[in-house]
This record gives sequence, structure tokens and C-alpha cells, in this order.
Amino acid sequence: MRNAALLRQGRLTDLDAEHIAEDLNFPGRERAPGAAEPASGPAAAPAEARVPAERCDKSWLLTLNHQRTAIGRLLEQSPSLARLLDDDTLATVHRKAVRDAVIETDLEPHLFPADCPYAIAQVLDEEWLPEEA
Repeated sequence: MRNAALLRQGRLTDLDAEHIAEDLNFPGRERAPGAAEPASGPAAAPAEARVPAERCDKSWLLTLNHQRTAIGRLLEQSPSLARLLDDDTLATVHRKAVRDAVIETDLEPHLFPADCPYAIAQVLDEEWLPEEA
């Protein structure tokens, strides 16, 4: 967005040319606006970790794996998207994940953490699972 604003203002010398080039080379760039969507699965891990173990089955683990893979592919194709994966994005996705977890598990919202207790690096780490899972 910053580059778009700079371009609109005619401030060409201030553009981040490297990131623009990466984005232009990204064949699926039309998917970029929803790039944070796959993060909802990994971000749901802390929320759903509070769910009894019998409710966190192989399907849940596969969903985490698939969504982490999707995020990894997006970042490989367009590394500039990595700047979107910050604490603010994690907080937003976590709130939505808690809402989804409440619906999926029939548990009360207060049983889930209000704030994500993990760092974005943990949530995206393919080998990491919350201790409670």
C-alpha cells in the first residue's frame, strides 16, 4: 500500500523497487489481498489448544499443516507479503479464530484466550504445536 501511495504521489525515487519487482513476478498476485486468510488456521491453534484433546483430531492437524503450507507458498512466490504477518495481523486473525472455535466446539468464548499467547514465528513454524494440543 505504501508503494501504491508513493506511486500515486509521483514519488518514484521513494518506491521500494525490489518489493514491487517481487510482486510483479508473483504469478498469483490476484490472491495477494487475501494473503492473510490462510493464517487463520495456524492462528486458531492457540485458541483451539484450549479445546479438549479429543476434539483436536487429525483433521485439525491436517488443516494446520495445509494452511501453513499455503502461507509458505505465498511467501515464496511473493516475499514482500511477509510484512503483512505481524503482531497486529495475528491479533486480528486470533479474534476471528476464537469466534470460529466457539462455533465449532460449542464452548463459551471466555474459555479461550482473549489475546494470542504465542508469537507469529511460533504459529507459522511447521514443527510447532501448542503444548495443550
